[in-house]
Amino acid sequence: MKITKRFNRVIKPLKPINPSTTDFKLKSKTKVRPLKQKPTSQSNLYPNPTFVLEKNPILGPDFYQIDALHLAPRLLGKYLKRDDVVLQITEVEAYRSNDSACHGRVGVTPRTAPLFGPGGHAYVYLCYGLHTMLNVVADKQGIGSAVLIRSCAPVTGLETIKQRRGQDTEKPVLLTGPGKVGQALGITTDWSNQPLFTPGGLELLDGPDVTEIVVGPRVGIDYALPEHVGALWRFAIAGSPWISAPKNTLSPP
Repeated sequence: MKITKRFNRVIKPLKPINPSTTDFKLKSKTKVRPLKQKPTSQSNLYPNPTFVLEKNPILGPDFYQIDALHLAPRLLGKYLKRDDVVLQITEVEAYRSNDSACHGRVGVTPRTAPLFGPGGHAYVYLCYGLHTMLNVVADKQGIGSAVLIRSCAPVTGLETIKQRRGQDTEKPVLLTGPGKVGQALGITTDWSNQPLFTPGGLELLDGPDVTEIVVGPRVGIDYALPEHVGALWRFAIAGSPWISAPKNTLSPP
């Protein structure tokens, strides 16, 4: 994925960001097309059943050795696997090393230490002491950046997901929110620092390239500096019903 000069202006680490100019465009093999609004029905709630484990290998450590803002959109469409549960990533948020919304802003602590490890590991923390939040650590060791997994779509293990979530539903409410994703995977903070490229644990598998995305400001970071509150560092698959609220802040790049 090539990033335009306009996009690069957003991710320069030391210059302040003007929220009014944080829009960007992404280039990929296929041109990004405008968001298409489609009616949601039970038949299109789920991704196409093309998942075959042997055809979706675990992503290696090198995949993650890039800036969190570049890694975030590349995670869309990829698969998270634990036990019989496979989820397709539909929404993410980038958190960078000099970002006033990132936990790395406080430095290395017992909780944040995994965040400063090498890319490709999990950073898991509790939000409000209740919600288990899964982040994918980005970049080189010592940087302190990650991508939050905000929403997913179920691929396999739906009954296990329902049981872990305590909800007997197949609607997007099942997995639209970062705490719901952590609960569906059955992970705790003990999974923090888990390598995502090691078979048998929590794995991140390759998936289709996503060419239609929407972007917007991140959610729940009012404590951050204005330039970071307004930065368009939230990414989602355009047209997917598996996206968390608020949706009206998302639009094509």
